[in-house]
Amino acid sequence: MITGFEKIVEERIKQSQKKGEFDNLAGAGKPLNIEDISRIPEDLRLAYKILKNADCVPPEIETKKEIRNTEALLENMTDEKLKYKTLKKLNYLILKLNTLRKGAVKFEIPQKYEERVVDCLSSNKSKPGR
Repeated sequence: MITGFEKIVEERIKQSQKKGEFDNLAGAGKPLNIEDISRIPEDLRLAYKILKNADCVPPEIETKKEIRNTEALLENMTDEKLKYKTLKKLNYLILKLNTLRKGAVKFEIPQKYEERVVDCLSSNKSKPGR
């Protein structure tokens, strides 16, 4: 049974069709680009679509992006003080990401200390008496 509101909507759609207002729409005759959201639980799908349409990303994804940008910045750095400061920021971001995940420790991303330790050990070897 059609309600009053549905009847009004149907009549307006038919009027628009007769006027040809649907004839030259963008993408006419092309297949719809339907995103596969089957991996998202049904109760979260509406919220997912709203956030996606608003260009909002989860904090975990935003932090991962920040980590990648900081790593890229760190690769080209030559100033030791600035490099150390950026490395501290990178370690903080990794710690933040690991905290956001709330998963098992074995899946956490290790922090970046390797380069600093190697530099420290190599400078100790070059000193006499060590």
